[in-house]
Amino acid sequence: MQEILERKSIKNIDFNCDLAQAYGIYKNSQEIELLDYVSSVNISCGFHAGDPVTIKEALLKAKEKNIAIGAHIGFNDIQGFGYRPVELKEDELEALVIYQVGAIISFAKAYGVSIEHVRPHGAMYKMAGEDFVFSTAIAKAIKKCSDWLVYYAPAGDITTKVGDYTNIKVAQEIFLEKTYNSDLSIDYAIADNTNNFDMIKRLQHLLHTSQIRNNLGGMNYVDVDTIHFTNKYKNSVELIKEARRLITPAPVNYINVKSSGWVD
Repeated sequence: MQEILERKSIKNIDFNCDLAQAYGIYKNSQEIELLDYVSSVNISCGFHAGDPVTIKEALLKAKEKNIAIGAHIGFNDIQGFGYRPVELKEDELEALVIYQVGAIISFAKAYGVSIEHVRPHGAMYKMAGEDFVFSTAIAKAIKKCSDWLVYYAPAGDITTKVGDYTNIKVAQEIFLEKTYNSDLSIDYAIADNTNNFDMIKRLQHLLHTSQIRNNLGGMNYVDVDTIHFTNKYKNSVELIKEARRLITPAPVNYINVKSSGWVD
């Protein structure tokens, strides 16, 4: 029994958070506090949040902390913070993705760092977890920017199938505060559970068994690669501190290379 449990336990995982979730005079000071505890960061690209100065400052802070950097893409919706769904043709979605990823790649090149992943935001994230065709279009656009980029997307069958279909590296992502359906999709009708005790217990169970409880009371196995930590709650910093006491995170690309034997 111990041997089976050991095989299913999680030894390596990434912690990610969003950065540059601001625009002009509207700032988010708490997001900076998470940088000491994450292993990767998603920098807003200017559509749902972020402006050129904010993006530059965020990238330099991530570089200073030696954190893996990704592009945080979303719909062109500053007023709605990217939470409102937008219907786009595939070529329009492709252009939207490439435009945003290109902006972060250019900033990274200018300051001597590399972009390692791309993560959708808000309504785009939700649609990516529910619509194979939509998620595939995002993945194809990301590959046009670089074959080396990892696609951070909601954990589940759709993300797995998109990765296989487009031959792109995907990172299966979960939240500790979200409620999951029996098919591993997120139940957005239920409010986030922001009780840190509950979330840490959930993380402990996930790390030991690779399982999370669903809204029917059952358990789902999940091949999780990364956990997203939000900065929008008062206890967000304390949560990630507690999480770091359980496991030291590592960027997805580093974990992939490590598993190949190229690094220790």
